[in-house]
Amino acid sequence: MRRIVAGLTGLAAVLVGTGMAVVPAGPAGAATEATDATVPARTEVAGDVAGVDRTVSYRGYRLRIPANWQVVELTARPHACLRFDRPTIYLGYPGDQAECPARLVGRTAGLLVEPFDAASAPRHTPQTASTAPGAARVSVPVSRDDAIQVAVRDAGVLVTAVHTPLTEPLVRRILDTATLGPDASPSSSALPRAGAAVGEPPPAAAEPAPRAQGPAAPLAAAGPQPGTYLGRGFDTCTAPSQSAMNAWRASSPYRAVGIYISGANRSCAQPNLTANWVSNQTANGWRLIPIELGRQAPCSTRYTLLISSNQATARAQGATAATNAVGSAQALGIPAGSAIYNDIEHYPSNPTCRAAVLSFLSGWTERLHALGYLSGMYSSGSSGIADVASAYHDPAYTPVDHLWFAWWNGVADTDAGPYAPAEYWADHQRLHQYAGDVYETWGGVQIRIDRNYLDVAAGSAEPPPAWSSIVDNDTAGRFTASANWGTSAYSDQRHGADYRFADPVLASDVAWWRVNIPQTASYEVSVWYAANPDYNDSTPFVVATTTGNQTVRVNQRASGGRWVSLGVFTLPAGDGDRVGVSRWTSGTGYVIADAVRLTRV
Repeated sequence: MRRIVAGLTGLAAVLVGTGMAVVPAGPAGAATEATDATVPARTEVAGDVAGVDRTVSYRGYRLRIPANWQVVELTARPHACLRFDRPTIYLGYPGDQAECPARLVGRTAGLLVEPFDAASAPRHTPQTASTAPGAARVSVPVSRDDAIQVAVRDAGVLVTAVHTPLTEPLVRRILDTATLGPDASPSSSALPRAGAAVGEPPPAAAEPAPRAQGPAAPLAAAGPQPGTYLGRGFDTCTAPSQSAMNAWRASSPYRAVGIYISGANRSCAQPNLTANWVSNQTANGWRLIPIELGRQAPCSTRYTLLISSNQATARAQGATAATNAVGSAQALGIPAGSAIYNDIEHYPSNPTCRAAVLSFLSGWTERLHALGYLSGMYSSGSSGIADVASAYHDPAYTPVDHLWFAWWNGVADTDAGPYAPAEYWADHQRLHQYAGDVYETWGGVQIRIDRNYLDVAAGSAEPPPAWSSIVDNDTAGRFTASANWGTSAYSDQRHGADYRFADPVLASDVAWWRVNIPQTASYEVSVWYAANPDYNDSTPFVVATTTGNQTVRVNQRASGGRWVSLGVFTLPAGDGDRVGVSRWTSGTGYVIADAVRLTRV
């Protein structure tokens, strides 16, 4: 991971008529825009914002950014690819036809600041935070699928900040530098008030105003995706615009398209990918291939967000990834019965790495089945595909439902050659990426794609009987803590009437939630807490599993007021202390104990 060292390379540039300026904090230099040159996906951005030497202003919304971030003004470069495999801030509307490479993988951090109006309103979701009048920032906005979105009412802009788990603290610190300049003015389209959901009416006393808003509920795709289909498809880094999809529908041989719906290793922004886009494409006869691009093999040398080498942890990580992917699918209107494909890029396999990948995919598959979805995986024939094929009959692992293999032999069929025997995944369960990173033009629209051939069939995954239990800190007889733990109702992010708090110490003082487990099985463990900048940034939660206690650390300065998954664990049957939170941490700030939820998967 490469740390930022702020230098004296401040920019002096004002783009007249665009509302964008880069304001120097040191000697003026030359502005450098991002190019389409590929940088290693392992590059990360970290460190403090303190000491950076420039401020970027757009429509009066001002942010301090690190010196090595690139600035792209989209009015001047309307076809620029919004890619986040390098730290960049994009200003303005995303272009209708972005020129993106097909095979970008990996993410650092980046921001898109665009006007809030009818064009961007469909990207406003119920998770979008809205600023209060006169404010440029929101206290601890929620991150969903590794992205934070803030609607800044008094500047009339919509801010989308993407990150990885490693770069989330930096992105939050950048957002916390936001201020309003003298040139800030509200959008002509009214923003939802702070804390309001999209479509919620304004207070009765408010004056009528035109309102740009997204749908009140996700639109629905035309059935499970990709469903039953035999034929050609393509995938590309960013979902094409409606006009591009229409042109290709009318003139190309393709009828299926891969879309990246979730995962912290996605490089490209998805300004077109909305529930409305999904509904439109499937209504027009397109089949969708939903893709999760998240954790990669532990032996990979190109990425930083990796699967654990510990098989139990890897399985839990796979289940967590599946939960997040289903949330994204449902937000886009992609229904149960659809397959979601986990993209694990090529890796130099070895026995430990193979076992971790297979464990991860087992957790992925089991959790998707529990939620009513089918599982798929994408990988190169010589690494991931060969590994899953070698374990096809191994009862220690759960096989995926669909196999999507990259073997660029130029042949549009589903023969996996030496990588998977023909009798494996033989019941309409295969996708073959047979060529990659090529330009094609249909209907006058050029897109850089990977070519695929599909032979898939609709199926169903029956979820097991559900069991779930919530224990709050005030549940009678179910929570114990020493007298060192205080009680507070300070935050409105609390679960129930109040929550408990304590100073961190280098000694054991665990507060425990007691849960009656119906039988030994796999359970997802989630915690609820209030978040605050003064709370602990490394809170140790303890889960009592069949193989001993496992500790998961949580940053309680972020993602509060909702359920946060600690992972999936095998828990023993019976009544006992199952989840605890310890004060023993080197992190700073209050440790918070509020509620836990256990769900069988």
